[in-house]
Amino acid sequence: MTATFRAGDQSDAVVLDQLYETVFCDTFAHLYAPEDLNAFLASYGVDDWRGELADSSRAFRVAEVGGAIVGYAKLCPMKLPVETPRPALVLDQLYVVKQHHGAGIAVQLMDWVLAEARRRGAEEIYLTVFTENHRARRFYERYGFDYVGPYRFMVGNHADEDIIMRKAL
Repeated sequence: MTATFRAGDQSDAVVLDQLYETVFCDTFAHLYAPEDLNAFLASYGVDDWRGELADSSRAFRVAEVGGAIVGYAKLCPMKLPVETPRPALVLDQLYVVKQHHGAGIAVQLMDWVLAEARRRGAEEIYLTVFTENHRARRFYERYGFDYVGPYRFMVGNHADEDIIMRKAL
């Protein structure tokens, strides 16, 4: 089946929360002690999603296959510890369920992210990625994202070694 794309809205909060947890756990759960993973997942829930989906400073794009959401991208205001005089946004998440990897969904979501960031006046876009997530890093590098510096991403009491990447728009 072919994916369709649309803006995310508050009615998607429950499904996005579930998809986020599923993709995060499928990709990273093996790295953490159960108490750290559980604390991390409990720190963000459906009400948080609803608040973000209602916030016009953020933008969401969801991918659906057969009427089910199978991926999404979340674009947010700049929040990373980077000094930049240029208008910038953050690609906060780009998640696609494992069964749909390689189907072009991430490409279409990224194309939307870059177009939406430009439409919102951003001159740069930033993201963070786990150092050992080689698939994601290669994907971002193909789009011209460059290494900026290290970033500590906390999962419970566990500090992941992430990196910040940047692309000039």
